[in-house]
Amino acid sequence: MSEELGRVRQLWHLLEPLHAVLYYAPEAFEEAAALGYAVDERWPSYFAWRAAPLGEAGADTVTEAFHSFSPRMVGAYVPAVWSVAAPDAVLAARVRAVDRTYAVLLGEETEAPGTAEAAALLRRVAEAADPAGRPLAAANAALPRPDAPHLALWHAATVLREHRGDGHLAALAEAELDPVESLVSFAAVGAARPEVFGSRGWTRDEWRAGLERLARRGLVADDGTATEAGRALRAEVERRTDEAAAGPWRVLTETERERLVGLLGPLWVAAIGSGLLPSENTLGIGKV
Repeated sequence: MSEELGRVRQLWHLLEPLHAVLYYAPEAFEEAAALGYAVDERWPSYFAWRAAPLGEAGADTVTEAFHSFSPRMVGAYVPAVWSVAAPDAVLAARVRAVDRTYAVLLGEETEAPGTAEAAALLRRVAEAADPAGRPLAAANAALPRPDAPHLALWHAATVLREHRGDGHLAALAEAELDPVESLVSFAAVGAARPEVFGSRGWTRDEWRAGLERLARRGLVADDGTATEAGRALRAEVERRTDEAAAGPWRVLTETERERLVGLLGPLWVAAIGSGLLPSENTLGIGKV
């Protein structure tokens, strides 16, 4: 991996937890409940929070944009989430949820000069992100940019993580990995246990069929672990993902990127140290 792509991946690792706390924070569940969503599980609010920038998107649109979820699972929540609250109401509540979550998570750091500096740098990067062919990135980029530094930071982080995610889907398609195979091959390289990927709603039979398809391509062994060819293919997917995500970061100098790493570090520690995020996740952060 080149030094530039290594830095791009490092910045993603730092930003992802700062985005993802929305899906786990008690404050976010309180805002979701106030809208009328069930909060005994995280999925109603997850689909609402993440899909709201797309408008009243149907199940097919969300399935395609989210990629790794079973169409049946998406259909269990979408479009029903829009009968509870309209996307505009969800987006307003999302900002409140992030505001409250960050107030607890970061405390005085929300108003610290370093947070404002990090937000300004990230805004430049997010504004440089080409939204063409990236529906989730484009939808988030089109939203009003918050003025408060901590909210501006979350907004930019979200645009960039969705920009990277949309590029990742293109890399998976180029590798001829369908949604199930994408998860199976990721589990096969040790990103997370197969059970963790059960949250995406695929049946055991569908998972087994995905394993069989990958085995016929010589990508997984009999025990479900990746072969040398399977590891090489996944490494290529991640390399192409990094390459697709690298463009916006070039708006910053290397000195600025290094500065941003330093500014994000304490915020990352707060997010990871909060205990909100699962230690084993479907993104493979820290594993790829």
